[in-house]
Amino acid sequence: MRPGRDGRFGQPDHSRMRHIMHKPERKEMNVSQRKVRVLFVCLGNICRSPMAEAVLRDMVRKEGLEERIAIDSAGTGGWHIGDPPHVGTRRRLDREGISYEGIRARQIADRDFSDFDYIVAMDEDNMRDLRSLNRNPAAKVMKLMDLVPDHRLRDVPDPYFTGNFDETYELVTLGCRALLDKIKAEMLD
Repeated sequence: MRPGRDGRFGQPDHSRMRHIMHKPERKEMNVSQRKVRVLFVCLGNICRSPMAEAVLRDMVRKEGLEERIAIDSAGTGGWHIGDPPHVGTRRRLDREGISYEGIRARQIADRDFSDFDYIVAMDEDNMRDLRSLNRNPAAKVMKLMDLVPDHRLRDVPDPYFTGNFDETYELVTLGCRALLDKIKAEMLD
């Protein structure tokens, strides 16, 4: 026993007990405020998915949600591991004043299917690859343009082949805005 407020032993220290009684509340608050994790996926992780990563990071930063949402990107193929985003992606992001600092290509890993809350593919080929790799039935795998159901395009075309980084940026921006709205509605309320 600790001395009470009046200094006598044998009296419970109620201030300490209040502190103990409130600990579970704080713990629950921390659990509910864990980071939501988003992974964008394309073929080589140098054009579309790093662009989406940078665009969503920028949106999240502008809304003050950096402590609540973590964003990454990966490719289904490993040809570009360690490379920075494609020069076309960098130029387009530079025009918008969006940082791509620290983004390097990597290949998707098994653990990603359990580590991320949202895994977002750029096209149907990426979705097919993700379905074949996924061993976690609870993983939320979706296509970015499915979040923009009124748009005529269902896939984000690969500018590595089309050369059209402006179109990719427009589609990625629409999809990221819809994804952020979805996350805020589902996970952050």
